[in-house]
Amino acid sequence: MSGLIRFGISLDKELSEQFDQRIKHKAYTNRSEAIRDLIRQDLVHQEWQEGDEVAGAVTLIYDHHKRELLNKITDIQHDFQQVIISAQHVHLDHHNCLEIVAVKGNPAMVQHLADRLKAVKGVRHTTLSMSTTGKGLA
Repeated sequence: MSGLIRFGISLDKELSEQFDQRIKHKAYTNRSEAIRDLIRQDLVHQEWQEGDEVAGAVTLIYDHHKRELLNKITDIQHDFQQVIISAQHVHLDHHNCLEIVAVKGNPAMVQHLADRLKAVKGVRHTTLSMSTTGKGLA
């Protein structure tokens, strides 16, 4: 157990019970794992706020039958080559496609890419999943 630090926290009974229910629902084995996950999540959020190098994915759903839509999406991706590390195109059905764009770099630029893709007429849904390169996490 070298390298581990133990500390205590105080919580209201109701908050503690809600947290325990959440832990059970998410299948954590114990409170420590859940708290470690919350701390890591906050540290990743801080990386995005401070402009450190980050990683993530932009996910798009769109109708590929929309005229010029795929060209617009591709043109935007070419404008952001410095942060795009990979893209995957998946045919969901006859009309709908899923595009997953893996990103790494400046968080403001990644957010700008996601915003530009989201604003394209014909894109039905876009999400940005923010993560970390893992360099700063234990």
